[in-house]
Amino acid sequence: MSTHPILQIKPLGFPWETLDPFLFCVYHDDAYPQGNAQMGPAASLAGRDIGQDFSRKDGWSMYHGAVVPGFPAHPHRGFETVTIVRKGLIDHSDSLGATARFGRGDVQWLTAGQGVVHSEMFPLLDPAAPNPLELFQIWLNLPARNKMAEPHFTMLWAPDIPRLTTTDEQGRTTEVAVIAGRLNDASVGAPLPPPPDSWAAQADADVAIWTVRMAPGARWTLPAATGADTQRQLYFFKGASVTAAGQALPAGSTVTLRANADVELVNGEETAEFLLLQGRPIGEPVAQHGPFVMNTRAEILQAMDDYRRTQFGGWPWPDSAPVHGRDPARFARHPGGREERPADGAAS
Repeated sequence: MSTHPILQIKPLGFPWETLDPFLFCVYHDDAYPQGNAQMGPAASLAGRDIGQDFSRKDGWSMYHGAVVPGFPAHPHRGFETVTIVRKGLIDHSDSLGATARFGRGDVQWLTAGQGVVHSEMFPLLDPAAPNPLELFQIWLNLPARNKMAEPHFTMLWAPDIPRLTTTDEQGRTTEVAVIAGRLNDASVGAPLPPPPDSWAAQADADVAIWTVRMAPGARWTLPAATGADTQRQLYFFKGASVTAAGQALPAGSTVTLRANADVELVNGEETAEFLLLQGRPIGEPVAQHGPFVMNTRAEILQAMDDYRRTQFGGWPWPDSAPVHGRDPARFARHPGGREERPADGAAS
């Protein structure tokens, strides 16, 4: 039996393929133009299927937005969304009464649990220059015992996310942002706590969500996971040439790794970037219908009926796609009214 740490290599798709406990991972990289007076693109929308535009025409999409790009109000039940915004801003609103403007390295972690409706809009605030947006959205499953937990809204601000910068023998750097999980390095601070009902909050779940950026020519060893049955995937989404455990990786690839092994990564001549997802499988049946993820078909039908009857608490905002004005300050207003802002400055 082979003990090589690479189990499989496949091309990246849309969305990216995931393993239990993850359900879904999508990467958006949109080269939005200047913004107009409504914070939408200052460009013609002719030729786009407005309301369902995933065209990538001119390097960007409107998605389900009609004026501002993004995803107007839509429901979720039975899982969590983890949204990592690398460039640009997202305006969030939800049926819990929470709102937020976040981005530039911030992460939002939303436990849908028994049901939440939220919108995710991409305001284009700069009328004189391009408004690039780059983000991951990851769906993390909930175990059956927590699928009907109370919804929970968490912000992980960029200045608070633990980061590791290592330098190899040639002076080339690798930077790791630890959104979930722990890196066994004394220089990295304690991981930020995930929401209380998350699978990631279980001590033995071995969940990790990391982003990795390697300078040209850098070497770095991805440390082995701690769980004996942990599943691990590495997404090589930017760069030209990398080897992992001595094997060349095609640009734009999903790499399934043997989680109990260290893996040396050696970068080529361009900066390379990766997303790592790992965790011990929940190992329960998955029944999914669009934005609802439960364990049985009967539970899916119940979710659909509950949403028709209750709208998961109703939508408290004046329209289905709220945006939060032209002030670029990042903020979060939680259910009940508590407000917070990132420590690096509201408009950084």
